[in-house]
Amino acid sequence: MKWNWQQAGWGEFSYRDKNLTPLEREFLHQTGLIFGAYRHLSSHERDKLRVELISDEALKTSEIEGEYLNRESLQSSIRKHLGLDTDHRRIPPGEAGIAEFMIHLFSRFDDPLDHETLFHWHKLLMNGRHDLQEIGAYRSDPSPMQIVSGQLHEPKVHFEAPPSDRVTAEMDQFIAWFNESAVQQLPALTRAGITHSYFESIHPFEDGNGRIGRALSEKALAQSLGQPSLIPLAAEIHRERKRYYGALAAVSKDNEITDWLEYFAQTVLDAVHATHRQVGFLIEKSKLFQRLDGQLNSRQEKCLLRLFEAGPKGFEGGLSAKNYISITQAHRVTATRDLNDLVEKGALTKVGERKSTRYFLYFQAT
Repeated sequence: MKWNWQQAGWGEFSYRDKNLTPLEREFLHQTGLIFGAYRHLSSHERDKLRVELISDEALKTSEIEGEYLNRESLQSSIRKHLGLDTDHRRIPPGEAGIAEFMIHLFSRFDDPLDHETLFHWHKLLMNGRHDLQEIGAYRSDPSPMQIVSGQLHEPKVHFEAPPSDRVTAEMDQFIAWFNESAVQQLPALTRAGITHSYFESIHPFEDGNGRIGRALSEKALAQSLGQPSLIPLAAEIHRERKRYYGALAAVSKDNEITDWLEYFAQTVLDAVHATHRQVGFLIEKSKLFQRLDGQLNSRQEKCLLRLFEAGPKGFEGGLSAKNYISITQAHRVTATRDLNDLVEKGALTKVGERKSTRYFLYFQAT
């Protein structure tokens, strides 16, 4: 069997662009709504959103590869790089490296791509690693670079990348295509999708290819939009990892890539919708606290802030009186009075009766 890089059409992929036109149109519409809503946030909420989205993306792109990071350390490092207040904790190498990687991606999105940028990213991602032959350089091992699963005595090869002695030449062509496609203004989703499958097919590094490939797609999206995209692509991919790996396996066998581009475009759109929900959630928070300014006691304010910290999905199963007592240390009678008052003020919606009573932020229950 021949892999895509062994076939005619490698590097000059074919696809049915009419299939992608409505998806491209929807992408531009939805991102326009996000950026419009984003301007209504306070500077504090914008900073909070940036930290949340960047850290979530770092966490999820790592988890896709089986690496689990500490959220608090990661956010502290990101806040430091953004010039925000931090808790000055000691940051482990893995969290420090990917935080700097994400900030570089976020702040330097419009820079042309070159080998040096990719090597810098790789060094940051491999920060603290001592088990690799090549860090900050393309792979040089003459052994085949394969994606395999199954038993050692009977492995299943899902993909084999070009041999190491071809990698530099392949990356020369990839980088030239990436930079030229920006000038040619290839549609955003199409360019980001080709970027990811093209880079993953070369698989130029000993490790970290998935994380860098997803970052390159985000760089492509940001360049198309003319600003950092704030799109949680890795978080959406993480949600359906099996489908992601299946789509990558399929596109590695063919240079007609319409199916891959449709899958990738829809994944990006799902991620855009997630950002839209998060921005809308923060706007609702601001509106609620403005409306109730001076009307809340310290316990009620603390509880509402805790509910908002839980994010758009809220507390699983809703807030109970027991949760309220745990958060505020109030007595049961006080908790009941506080919660009923929040319902009367339109901050919470009450669902159920007696022990089954649960409370939701008023806009989450609709």
